[in-house]
Amino acid sequence: MAYQQELIKPYNKEEGKRTQVERMFNNIAPTYDRMNHTLALGIDRLWRNRAIDSLKPYSPQHILDIATGTGDFAILAAKRLKPRSIIGADISEKMMEVARLKVNQQQLERVISFRHEDCMQLSFEADRFDAVTVSYGVRNFEDLDKGLREICRVLKPEGHLLLVELSSPASFPMKQLFWLYSHCVIPLLGLIFSRDVKAYKYLTDSVQAFPQGEQMEGIIRRAGFRQVRWRRFTFGISTMYLATK
Repeated sequence: MAYQQELIKPYNKEEGKRTQVERMFNNIAPTYDRMNHTLALGIDRLWRNRAIDSLKPYSPQHILDIATGTGDFAILAAKRLKPRSIIGADISEKMMEVARLKVNQQQLERVISFRHEDCMQLSFEADRFDAVTVSYGVRNFEDLDKGLREICRVLKPEGHLLLVELSSPASFPMKQLFWLYSHCVIPLLGLIFSRDVKAYKYLTDSVQAFPQGEQMEGIIRRAGFRQVRWRRFTFGISTMYLATK
């Protein structure tokens, strides 16, 4: 089954989504952090803190952070959860170059390492990790069902999946305000910061197309998870999903 978000691609209809997403993030890597925090008005830090804290009762010691990007979520997880190891995985080497610099600056290289991985076909053995996290990257999956099944495979039994993703508010007036912000402000900021307007148009389109709420809960359950819980942040601009293998 193909979901609408899988059909949304950054640049063209001919190439595969994975290829285009990798190129897009390599292109915007130098300006990604500044642009990302500007777009979210700094609220994304609060969302990440709340999401990571949902894993505290389980004390995961070995964590895989998929779509790790420039490593913010992995770094925050290392500080707040105190695990033995975190592997950040991403298809964009340029993004991970930035992440490695940040990890070295904060002297977390003994805890956090990075690997070039395709989440559709992870190289890790089954039942390896206590938790797998994906922070604002699951909408970029080329095949959502396959990616979630791969995550389930590498998780230990009773391990936890934590997803955090942007979402579209459903109620007035946030729905209308979010539409204006995403269609007018975000493309303009994308042009100013990165010169890659298509990358930030893709951001808007992929958020609107991504399954949300009960629909996403059902997709997660079908991938092999149970006890799926979800929580909206800031009037529904961001949503967290927590599930158990």
